[in-house]
This record gives sequence, C-alpha cells and structure tokens, in this order.
Amino acid sequence: MADFFELLMIVCFGVSWPLNIYKAWKARTTKGSSVPFYFLILIGYLFGITSKVIKLYRGISTPGYVWFFYILNSVIVTLGILVWFRNRRLDRIRESEA
Repeated sequence: MADFFELLMIVCFGVSWPLNIYKAWKARTTKGSSVPFYFLILIGYLFGITSKVIKLYRGISTPGYVWFFYILNSVIVTLGILVWFRNRRLDRIRESEA
C-alpha cells in the first residue's frame, strides 16, 4: 500500500514537470525559474532511486512501475535543466543586443 501512495506522488510530479518545462520553453527566459531548484529535485529523485537500490540489496522488492516513474521523472527534470540553460543563452543574446 505504501508503494501505491509513493506511486501517486511520483505520478503527480510526473504530470507537473512536463507542464513546467513546456511553460519554460515557451517563455524563452530564465526569469521565474531556478536551476538550483531543478538540481535539488533531481538529487531528490536520485536519492529515491538509491533508496530503492538499497532495499533491493536487502531483499525488499519495489514494483517495476515505481522504478519506471522515478527514472522517467529524473529524465524529465534533466530536460528542464537543459531548457534552463537554453533559456539562459537566449537571455544573454537578448542582453548583448540591447
């Protein structure tokens, strides 16, 4: 049952991240976003994955769908970081033209 609630949490985040990244892509600026925030979220997901690996070595299995969503969310947040750097480059181009 605990894995189910963990899955719900991860799915909620998983739905939110693509929306956030789409908004950042369309905005074409880093204003209102924070790369340290993205990195903290990514580190949190990596800690979650590490927790699952430790449990696995102790003989406690985790359903595959939980692994899938942890990894998927990590990839999506990484894409968010890449969009942030793209937007920072666009900000710098605009500043140099001004």
